[in-house]
Amino acid sequence: MQSPVRLYLVPTPIGNLQDITLRALEVLREVDTILAEDTRTSSKLLKHYQINNSLESFHAFNEHKKLTSLIDRLSKGETMALISDAGTPSISDPGFLLVRACHENQIPVECLPGPTALIPALVNSALPSDRFVFEGFLPAKKGRKTRLQAIKEENKTVILYESPHRLLKTLTQLSEELGGDRQASISRELTKIHQETVNGSLTELIEYYNNNTVKGELVIVIAGK
Repeated sequence: MQSPVRLYLVPTPIGNLQDITLRALEVLREVDTILAEDTRTSSKLLKHYQINNSLESFHAFNEHKKLTSLIDRLSKGETMALISDAGTPSISDPGFLLVRACHENQIPVECLPGPTALIPALVNSALPSDRFVFEGFLPAKKGRKTRLQAIKEENKTVILYESPHRLLKTLTQLSEELGGDRQASISRELTKIHQETVNGSLTELIEYYNNNTVKGELVIVIAGK
């Protein structure tokens, strides 16, 4: 028989609080501890659904330090749910190290299906979605040029995450490397009141965002070569 799951990775809404599954809510209510990237952000979601379980921080700045103690607690039978600020844990968020350590220590792990920003952005882009590459965030400095050159030669649709204050810089660099006529799409504030998807060439997108305020996390989808 399969061992009981000890660690659950639970996707949380990327905007609209109703975008959470019934099973996710059940798991969050039943586990012993909820590990959250930002307890302040997660508290709003848990309060909305009247979930009062123990909440503990687990983020990029403490995951190495807490890893051994968490594995010890899980090994002794404690059950935990890992959530990020939004979307599926371990996708450009903390989680990979903990999942790997669980597998190394024969601790059962299960990832629930649920929200993630990259799939809605890909579908909304109207670019080919049968084959795609997810690049996450580009490096801020070291390795950035190499990644841009790889994207230039990629035949599949490419998906990036980006923050508002770096958007124009990234679009400009993509235009310089790939050519201004390369088609792309930008989605922001997905599932929220002011959600927006803008499609066009890289040149057109640069012009648009030079004249429009950018708020919220962004997903950039770029046509393949």
